[in-house]
Amino acid sequence: MAIHHFTPQHYYNAMGTYPPVLRIADGDTVITKTADAMGHDEHDQPVAKRGNPQTGPFYVEGAEQGDTLAVTFDRLYPNRRIGYTNGRLAANVVDPEYVREMPMQSPWCEWELDLENGTATFAKPETKLGRLTLPLRPMLGCFGVAPAGEQAISTATSGPHGGNMDYKGFEQGATVYFPVEAEGALLFVGDGHAIQGDGEIVGTGIEISFDVQFTVKVLKGKRIFWPRAENETHIITVGNARPLDQALQHATTELTRWLLEDYGLDPVGAHTLLGQCIEYEIGNVFDPAYTVACKVAKSILRQFAP
Repeated sequence: MAIHHFTPQHYYNAMGTYPPVLRIADGDTVITKTADAMGHDEHDQPVAKRGNPQTGPFYVEGAEQGDTLAVTFDRLYPNRRIGYTNGRLAANVVDPEYVREMPMQSPWCEWELDLENGTATFAKPETKLGRLTLPLRPMLGCFGVAPAGEQAISTATSGPHGGNMDYKGFEQGATVYFPVEAEGALLFVGDGHAIQGDGEIVGTGIEISFDVQFTVKVLKGKRIFWPRAENETHIITVGNARPLDQALQHATTELTRWLLEDYGLDPVGAHTLLGQCIEYEIGNVFDPAYTVACKVAKSILRQFAP
């Protein structure tokens, strides 16, 4: 197991089978940086094209199609003191008749980050919010592995490979699992958010560059179909699709498979458990594919887990 320090020199705005920037082994840790969604670095200088530029890809030795890649986020934290958000709701999250009452232009809002105390304070433009201050909840909005079939898929959207999911549960301490479809998995990371509400309903979180540390593990012969995750309290699955009900179907099916395969439940037991204990959360509802996460508390699973 090794620790790699990697400084990106270029970025990608799609996830695909690009030449790897670094080859790492099962169990290795990488310490690196990401640019923000507009392509600005830790000095707020442009270094990449806007649109969720990605650091990577990282080639994981031994990962091949049919495996699962586990990525644990050891550290996710902003590395500069100014972040940005849009200031207008997306038209698709409100009633159609309300759209004409919304501002014609989307104002660009500025937030000041106190990295020592872990807060973000609304700075510009002047509104009746005043100097609203919120606690940081850093997460990655867009990350994943190379898709199947040697595709290159834009970082504007998402799919079984991950991508622009904007789910706020992808935070420090979480382990995220991806189906491996390309040799080496080819892991990408980017799109740091200092804070974001469910749905990314203004099209942004507080967009900012990040320091990222992650550790990888290859689960040989473990086949999954959609991203999975776990943290201290829950196991989580994610579906990415449009319409929203299809994303929910993908996530629910993947969680059912997880309970059957790894927790020893029979179909009636798994379905009964989910019927009473499942929790749904909304990821991205702004971009071409929507994201739904569903989860079950580990405190419940401990009652019967093998």
